[in-house]
Amino acid sequence: MERLPVCDYEGSDYQETFWEQGGREYEDRVEAIALRRLLSSQTGERLLELGAGAGRNTPRYGGYRQIFLLDYSLTQLQKARQRLGEQPRFVYIAADVYRLPFRRQVFDAATMIRTLHHLVEPQRALQQVAAVLQPGATFILEFANKRNLKAILRYWLGRQRWNPFTPEMVEFAPLNFDFHPRTVAQWLKESGFVIERRLTVSHFRLGWLKRHVPLSWLVAADALLQWSGEYWQLTPSVFIRARREGRAAPPLEEKELPALFRCLECGHEGLTGVENALRCPACGKAWPLRDGIYDFR
Repeated sequence: MERLPVCDYEGSDYQETFWEQGGREYEDRVEAIALRRLLSSQTGERLLELGAGAGRNTPRYGGYRQIFLLDYSLTQLQKARQRLGEQPRFVYIAADVYRLPFRRQVFDAATMIRTLHHLVEPQRALQQVAAVLQPGATFILEFANKRNLKAILRYWLGRQRWNPFTPEMVEFAPLNFDFHPRTVAQWLKESGFVIERRLTVSHFRLGWLKRHVPLSWLVAADALLQWSGEYWQLTPSVFIRARREGRAAPPLEEKELPALFRCLECGHEGLTGVENALRCPACGKAWPLRDGIYDFR
């Protein structure tokens, strides 16, 4: 399979400069509300967090017994381990979202927040996600919406060349893409998902508003307006809860951790745990364990 470019946050201080010091408390709080609404009744055994980064959202998945944090960056996952601790509940995997190192249908939930907008071929990634989810599993997807009010206004005023109403994705910066809601919906359908719910998020993502309006007011207003996502999507961020097509499966049987993985070299499902590595019993390929993180890159 062709190796596609990856937006690698290795060595980045993104968590500190963007989230902790970058004036993003409003975005963080309204995203937390959206996740709580979409997952309030969802429980299960294993959740796969795609693009987990430094684990900002991980504590919000309390309904699941075990969480697999997947990111391409080792340093981001190291930060997540420092934040979350070395609990058996958390499993850390460095891997490419286009080549997921798991056997089929081992997760009963997955999330992909602030990740799709870095993908050159998002539909290929969605197909990978569908393959590792059980029928009936929950998938929470957030995407950057090209058809948002700010983009529409800039286009009408001649300050933006690309058309926010056309279906194709737009690369506004290297490896940073915006998507049309209908296009994302079509990708999900073609990948085997049924959309159950939509929420619009970050209605007030404007620097002037965040500087002059109390944070609590903006968060409360955004919470009220998120429900409008069922009717129209005009915000820069949209959250979707989708369900993997097929009859819901019984609870996942207990398996030893190595048995949940597959070999990316030969495709064999089920690896063997050896000292500081996972090894494929079919081809002998070993995937190392580095600082508590399984490295499948």
